[in-house]
Amino acid sequence: MTAIAVTIAGSDSGGGAGIQADLKAFSALGVYGASVITAITAQNTRGVTAVEDISPAIVEAQIDAVFSDLKVGAVKIGMVSREETIAIIADGLRRYGKMAVLDPVMAATSGDALLRPDAIATLREQLLPLALVATPNLPEAALLTGRAIATDETEMAHQAEIILKAGARSVLIKGGHADGPEATDIFFGGGEPIRLKAPRIETKNDHGTGCTLSAAIAAGLARGLTLVDAVVAAKEYLHGAIVAAGNLKVGEGRGPVHHFHRWWQPDAR
Repeated sequence: MTAIAVTIAGSDSGGGAGIQADLKAFSALGVYGASVITAITAQNTRGVTAVEDISPAIVEAQIDAVFSDLKVGAVKIGMVSREETIAIIADGLRRYGKMAVLDPVMAATSGDALLRPDAIATLREQLLPLALVATPNLPEAALLTGRAIATDETEMAHQAEIILKAGARSVLIKGGHADGPEATDIFFGGGEPIRLKAPRIETKNDHGTGCTLSAAIAAGLARGLTLVDAVVAAKEYLHGAIVAAGNLKVGEGRGPVHHFHRWWQPDAR
């Protein structure tokens, strides 16, 4: 049977994040990818210059078209932008009985805002209870919990507890924004926390890392992995994509990770 995953997210015209990154990650990991586009962004490696939301009616129509026909094994949610879109997505997930990998995208790598401030509470109230796993980075976890950005594992655990109490089944707090020689993500799933460590890579090619990680988790779930195994495999895949990203020459700003690093390397000439 063909493994199928769906990404519900915004489009990145530069190809490094959003829907484009998700579909690349799905394909690289042996999963057929379908999509529900929530917004169109005009962006490249240097930043976001324009955003236009897709109407709630079209978002809903995409959800119905995909879920009524395809045997969806996993769902990933990325950029949702505004309250109306969040409500439509939550209704759709409930209607089709789906839980999701929720990547609470609030800003692009460039720092440009991708979620309206008034939509944060709606995301917390409507989508966290439908999250099989939420994957916030440190700034996103702080915004979701109303606390300062965590600087140690004790605070990360406290913020994870708040997110779990809001309804998420589990939380992967990403430590890429922290300092130190290792990038440590911590998975909180009700038992002992699981620390996922990788050497920190100094690179400017880190556009789409959060999108790629959450998409890779969804791909693992679609292929039948347990949640923990999917998270571990996704972390390994993303690390390889970041390491290989230094060989890509895409744009003048923060370039993308190399989603197909296991398959091809750029011509070094």
